[in-house]
Amino acid sequence: MLRKLFEAGVDTFRLNFSHGAKQDHANVHAAIRALEIEMGRPIGILLDLQGPKIRIGTLREGSLTLAAGETVRFVQEGIEGDRDAIPLPHPEVFAAAAPGHDLLIDDGRLRVRVKSLDCNSLEAEVIIGGKLSNHKGVNLPGTILDLSPLTPKDRSDLDFGLRLGVDWVALSFVQRPGDLIEARGLIRDRAGLVAKIEKPAALDRIDDIISLSDAVMVARGDLGVEIPHQDVPGRQKELVRACRLAVKPVIVATQMLDSMVVSPTPTRAEASDVATAIYDGADAVMLSAESAVGHYPREAVEMMDSIIRSTERHKMYRSIVDALRPEEEQTAPHAVAAAAAGLASAIHASAIVVYTSGGTSAARIARRRPDVPLLAVTPSIETARRLCLLWGTHSVSSTDVNDYEEMVSRAVSTAVGEQFAESLDTVVIVAGIPFAQPGTTNNIRVIGVT
Repeated sequence: MLRKLFEAGVDTFRLNFSHGAKQDHANVHAAIRALEIEMGRPIGILLDLQGPKIRIGTLREGSLTLAAGETVRFVQEGIEGDRDAIPLPHPEVFAAAAPGHDLLIDDGRLRVRVKSLDCNSLEAEVIIGGKLSNHKGVNLPGTILDLSPLTPKDRSDLDFGLRLGVDWVALSFVQRPGDLIEARGLIRDRAGLVAKIEKPAALDRIDDIISLSDAVMVARGDLGVEIPHQDVPGRQKELVRACRLAVKPVIVATQMLDSMVVSPTPTRAEASDVATAIYDGADAVMLSAESAVGHYPREAVEMMDSIIRSTERHKMYRSIVDALRPEEEQTAPHAVAAAAAGLASAIHASAIVVYTSGGTSAARIARRRPDVPLLAVTPSIETARRLCLLWGTHSVSSTDVNDYEEMVSRAVSTAVGEQFAESLDTVVIVAGIPFAQPGTTNNIRVIGVT
């Protein structure tokens, strides 16, 4: 099935550590790496940490029905509870909540509003009633919790994943820039750091969060619970644009083809949702339950791939993406990247081949969203795998080049070998001289394929 998903269009596989045992994830990781060797293509692997999910404890009867207008009581301690003592075993909630704050339970299906509280109990009015059952998740949209995004479980999972050799680590429930600093201290440069934006507090510090991350995920599930539904599309566009401006990959995620969990085809609205993310300029779109537990995983990937291709072929696509292009930074590397993209388009080149050590040069060109294929050649297999997440980029792991003519020859042979160019085509080559020094992108070469 992993092979079928890769052939259908998957570039990066996500391992969701909210579910499954470590050994299960290790087995999947090993299978992906074996597939990578079989296919001769870099494949990215993203470890998604569970994060500090706040949940209701255990109820004596397993569930109870809350009626709008009634008052209920939540307690910090207690083995089993009822409506007079609903267990909420999270002291940080009682420390940070205040009268007037809302608690959203079970993805917002129930809403209660805090009336009064002390350090051990909380009284709340039921605003939207319904059935409350064991261990349902709780969101606090108006409350900043004094809570590390890395639980003891996350730290254990992170250490395990880094030893396996994952390429990306997604940090859940980021609230503030300091959360990323804490994670970076543990990850260092062993993997790229993805900030999952699913808390309103993160939106208030988004520029700092983006600058401290290597990529961003617009996690619309929890975000859509904590902010009004009608605000999510606009926030998505803002986040995609901000990441493009900062030269950071951005992933749009959650319920993109949700009906395909049980159906072989999506709804029209879901197809439109995926297309909107492509028009916005997202680097990646992500499937969750559709490919993890759904009945039609391959069909879901094929459908998403076909929506992407159809959208990018549409006559309106190029004008929309170009209209959203951010202003270039006034630096030589950015100017070279912009010039290469413009030149390749003007002369109808078959491909842009960029030499990159850490992926930054490729990201600067991808930021322009060129209408020419982008081949990123790197001596680092780790960089090649991370670049699988980058917009329009076909990454290739290759040995170092030692001189200019070898660089040109290798670029042409790579473009031909990867079937992006053939005889009499033109290729634009971007590199930094001296070689193998990050941040020195300063050279453009146009060459015809003989």
